[in-house]
Formats: sequence, C-alpha cells, structure tokens
Amino acid sequence: MDTSFDVIVIGAGMAGATVAAELSQDLRVCLLEREAQPGYHTTGRSAALFSKSYGPAIIRALSRASEAAMQPYLSPRGELFVARADQEAHVAALHTELGDAVTPIAGAQMRELIPILRESHAAFGLHDGSAADIEVHGLHQAALKRLRANGGEIALNADVTGLGRVGDDWQVDTPAGSYRAPIVVNAAGAWADEIGKQAGLAPLGLVPKRRTALLVSPPEGVVIDSWPLTVGVEEDFYIKPDAGKLLISPADATPSAPCDAQPEEMDIAICVDRIETAFDLQVRRIEHKWAGLRSFLPDGGPAAGYDPAAPGFFWLSGQGGYGIQTAPALARTAAALVRGTAIPQDIAAEGVTAEALSPARF
Repeated sequence: MDTSFDVIVIGAGMAGATVAAELSQDLRVCLLEREAQPGYHTTGRSAALFSKSYGPAIIRALSRASEAAMQPYLSPRGELFVARADQEAHVAALHTELGDAVTPIAGAQMRELIPILRESHAAFGLHDGSAADIEVHGLHQAALKRLRANGGEIALNADVTGLGRVGDDWQVDTPAGSYRAPIVVNAAGAWADEIGKQAGLAPLGLVPKRRTALLVSPPEGVVIDSWPLTVGVEEDFYIKPDAGKLLISPADATPSAPCDAQPEEMDIAICVDRIETAFDLQVRRIEHKWAGLRSFLPDGGPAAGYDPAAPGFFWLSGQGGYGIQTAPALARTAAALVRGTAIPQDIAAEGVTAEALSPARF
C-alpha cells in the first residue's frame, strides 16, 4: 500500500472529514482517525442546530457562508432566548450583539411556541425563526463519501504515536501504519494541542469543555414537534425536541482534558433542576445521557492556518460548539489556505479573513 500523500488530515470528525473532502478534489489525501469509526467524539454528540445568531462574529460569518451548502441537511426549528424579569439587561445586550438576526417576542407569544414555559421565565425573549435542525450524520457521511469518491483514503484505529519531519515531509506514525506527506492538517478536535506538541510545536491554548445532555419524555399528551430550541438568555440551560423526546442540557462548559467525555452526576442534577425551574416539566426518568467536548481557543474563534514555526503544519481547530454549522465554509476556507489561494469570494464577502483565522494570533 502506498503511504505517501499530498496531505494527511488528522481527525475524521466533521472538520477533518469536510476539509479532506475539499482537498481531495485535486490532491491525494489520507484521513487518519484514532477511533474505530469517524465522528465518535464531538461530531456524534452535537445538539445539531444551525443558527446564524449563535457565537462570536467570525462564527456567525462562517455560518452565513455555510447556509447554502447546508440546505439539504436542514429542517425548520427556530430558536427562542427566554429571560426572567431580572434578566432584562442580558436580553438587551444579546439583542445589541445579534441585531437583526433576532426579534423581540412577548411572553404570551413565547408560551404559544412552548406552552410548558413558566411565566417566571417568559418576561422577555428574543426569537430567531431561521434556526434549523441539522442532519449531522448525513452531512458527515456525505463528506466521507466524497473523499472516497475522489480517491482519498481513510485509516481507522490510527491514533498518532509519532509525528515529525523526515526530509521535506511530515511522517505520522500510527498503529495502522506510517504515512508521509509534505502537509499535515491538524483537525484533531479536543486533541489538537496534543498533536501540536507531538510535532514539537507550542500549543495554541485550546481548552476542551464538557457539555452534558439528557433525553427525557415530554409531558403526556403534549405535542412537541414544532417547539423551537429554547435557551436561557444567560445560556444556563436549553431544551429541544428530538425524535419525540426532549433533549435537555444545563449548557455546562467545564474544562476537561481530552477524553471520551462522560456525564457527571452533579451536572445531571443541575440540568434537571434548571429545566424543572424554567418549565412545567417533571423529569421522572432519564432515558439517555451523554457528554461531549467543545474545544475553545482563547478568543473563542477557530484557527485555520499554517503554524509559523513549522512548514507544512496546518491548524484546523478551536471550533467550539459551532463546528457542525460552520463546517462547509470553514472547510472551503481551510482548503484554500492549505493550497495558498484566496479565500472563496462568497465567504470573504461575509467578512472572513485569513488574519482572523490565523494561528499566529496566539
């Protein structure tokens, strides 16, 4: 088997799969995944919402630029930010930040959208009617299929055990074999700084943060299918219909080492308490529980660019909780930067620049 490629991409989650698919249009690409299946960690544990009103400015720009490509994988949902009377200032600040992406909504209208919302949490609200559910599995599998169709290779159970320069190439050693290429794309999610360290590079300051989610039954006889995702204005909880159940979360963001994240009992208890406080819902049984890691860089934006200290080492990391919804535009942007070409015009028109994504900013 030939183990020499033009590009090696480390990490087969959404970021790695989509950038590998883009690069494979004209380059020989190998995609390495440490697990037995792609998307095992964060990609497979996403809340799966597309919201142009979510995240810092660079994320919102990438989301807008991703919308057209996301259309086949979107279905209407909507997003509702709710607040108590003592949270008026938070609503005003969020409205200023998000601008025309959201509209104010009265308490009575909020309770029409989600009838179990308690009056205590319906004093003020903002509504984003454009938010949509994402069919994450379909989006992820389409990228992997495109990679394979273009002749790209995927190596599973390929945890990186060694990474260094050999002549003009990078050599990546794994239990599945050793691979060489002049360019390595580090799309390793929560492990991205660890991969950087293996390459002898300074870490970017990536902080994985654990988020907990539970599946519970809705109130008996209540139809929930059309409810929007509903978020506390200070992002201290959310609730969302999910295949006839309710996905609930305390919106926790607990720093964690890179790992196969698992929910902790305290976070589960906090989640249930916050949801029962804000909604007329009794959680009698938790049907499923899980946790995932959302990895953040110091300024909250992602990195996509070559490391200034290492020729051919490209960072694609720090997508935070926004990696699914920004994947199409961020992959196209990263692929252009890998090739040394201009960011696609439609993405640049949204305000995305190489400087804003450069790892050199850290």
